[in-house]
Amino acid sequence: MATKSTGTQQNVKRRRKTKKKGSKRIVLFIIEMIILVVLLIVLYGVLKVDKVEKIAIDKEAIVVNESVEANVELKGYRNIALFGVDSRDNSLGKGNRTDTIMIASLNEDTKEVKLLSVYRDTYLNLGNDRYNKCNGAYSVGGPEQAINMLNMNLDLNIEDYITVGFTGLIDAIDAIGGVEINVLEEEIRHLNNYQISMVGTTTDGTTFVAEEGKDYIPVTHAGIQLLNGLHATAYCRIRHVGDDFMRTQRQREVLSLVLEKAKTVNPATLNKVLDKVLPNISTSLDLDEMTAVLSDITQYNIVGKDGFPFEDYRATGNLGRNVGSAVIPVDLQANVIELHRFLFGAEEYELSEEVQSYSQKISADTGR
Repeated sequence: MATKSTGTQQNVKRRRKTKKKGSKRIVLFIIEMIILVVLLIVLYGVLKVDKVEKIAIDKEAIVVNESVEANVELKGYRNIALFGVDSRDNSLGKGNRTDTIMIASLNEDTKEVKLLSVYRDTYLNLGNDRYNKCNGAYSVGGPEQAINMLNMNLDLNIEDYITVGFTGLIDAIDAIGGVEINVLEEEIRHLNNYQISMVGTTTDGTTFVAEEGKDYIPVTHAGIQLLNGLHATAYCRIRHVGDDFMRTQRQREVLSLVLEKAKTVNPATLNKVLDKVLPNISTSLDLDEMTAVLSDITQYNIVGKDGFPFEDYRATGNLGRNVGSAVIPVDLQANVIELHRFLFGAEEYELSEEVQSYSQKISADTGR
């Protein structure tokens, strides 16, 4: 354990006192859809679990920083990596970039759950001592490398994951009859462009060619209107009206609407949602492990949500041709200390030597 983090810890405490009470908690919608799906699996039985793709993880290849293995503060917690991928061919392994990266931390004693989003454009060690936007780790090495990226940069001990693809979300929203959203005039063009990017191409600039029988219905006017699954998913992906953090506001809006509407539909419809979504999920958990995690799911209570890097310790900037615009963890050490306070209540967390090294490299690369 290194002791050089004392000054950083004091700085974290001082900054924490100045945090605005109304600071926004960033949470991405796809993974909370997974939580909904998981709950439904418990309610309707585990027989459908065989529809979920299982990609085994080589536990021997999972990297955990040396000091983390003996860290008593992590005892009693189960940390699972949650990924949302923009898959065009229903593949959920490597080759796909993760539009959503989240950590679900389950306190096995209190049943409290905390969710932490990791912004996909965050500049980090990709798990192979190369530095770039963190969503590239999954693309290069699949869930195994993405887990290593999280463990190495954040001093965590994750061994399992769940991944969901966009197609499942589109089908799930269609299955509940769509959601009503207030679309702004400046969002229309981008919403329609994202629809096209997900299911087809234009042949002459005006004629749309749909794939797999999906219907492209352009949004033509602003205001409150019923959006189907393709519409709503495209709406969630808009990045050109406001920054990437505003995109998460749209995602939270859609999530809230989906969850509220799901409460009103009948069991047959919920069963249909499961049939649509489960083939677009992969996980390292086998049936026994899933049952163990879910055995008392009704007791779980989500008590905290936030985004990484934290609001007080992040910046954005263009890092050049090989990286482009990125989210920069301003002092990775301060961010990791804050992460362990948020997830595990650790007030005096001592950083691993590895994280201190990564922090220095990121600072040198970004000038922050």
